[in-house]
Amino acid sequence: MAQQLAVLRHGPGDPTFLAAAHGAAWRGVRTPVGTATLRLSLRPADGEVLATAWGDGADWVLDAVPAMLGAGDDPSGFRAERHPVVDRLRRAHPHWRVPRTGLVMESLVPAVIEQKVTGSEAFAGYRRLVRRFGEPAPGPGAGLGLRVQPAPAALVAIPSWEWLRLGIDHSRSSTIVAAARRADALERTLQRDHAGADRGLRSIPGIGVWTSAEVRVRAHGDPDAVSFGDYNVAKDVGYALTGRRTDDAGMAELLEPFRGHRYRVQRLVELSGIRHQRFGPRMPLRAHLPV
Repeated sequence: MAQQLAVLRHGPGDPTFLAAAHGAAWRGVRTPVGTATLRLSLRPADGEVLATAWGDGADWVLDAVPAMLGAGDDPSGFRAERHPVVDRLRRAHPHWRVPRTGLVMESLVPAVIEQKVTGSEAFAGYRRLVRRFGEPAPGPGAGLGLRVQPAPAALVAIPSWEWLRLGIDHSRSSTIVAAARRADALERTLQRDHAGADRGLRSIPGIGVWTSAEVRVRAHGDPDAVSFGDYNVAKDVGYALTGRRTDDAGMAELLEPFRGHRYRVQRLVELSGIRHQRFGPRMPLRAHLPV
């Protein structure tokens, strides 16, 4: 269960996510019908996951749990044996599936914040946004400090100087506001095929190939949504499959035999912990925003 939920958590201090004892996980979720607190606990002996929810969105999020854990994913067309490393990684993680939350804005907001900045800067900005402009999760979630992302209307109403105080510059905040103004249309991309969803997401200025892929993996359950344009993904995939770092073009060539399931390869590499050797300086934290 932890592997399934990991991509839905944006940094160790994500206010919408709490990892509890004995493998339980709590999430603060904004559904189409209201906010919800979701608790998931694993019952290994029974091979079951127990889901409990509170709030106006409780029924909706409970119905969404199977897909969130990958129950709707179909890996039958994935031919891992086409590469010995991919086949080995698949055997090491045979039960992992692509999640589908059915919530576009939930994944889009943190994805935009994560554009072209370090992970620590992005996670801090998202954390500040949710704590400052989100709301307490309903039921027991509030007592745990769990929060829910701001509603689209709340995102639109945030003044420009407040975004800067959060550590989120104008290029990213303007993209979030533009998306929030078209939130209903973006949520309707869930009714399209993956190519149509990509076109719909990228119709928003500031949403490109990388951001669209990050959203489609989580919200739409797209098994082919590769994170082209990422600072490390291409290097890691190349290193895992060939022993050498590569760029986006090289990664595209390596993943072509798995078209339709290319994200599976990317995620299996991530789950394996294989990373290219980092010799150069790290991307510096920016110091010009008034956080």
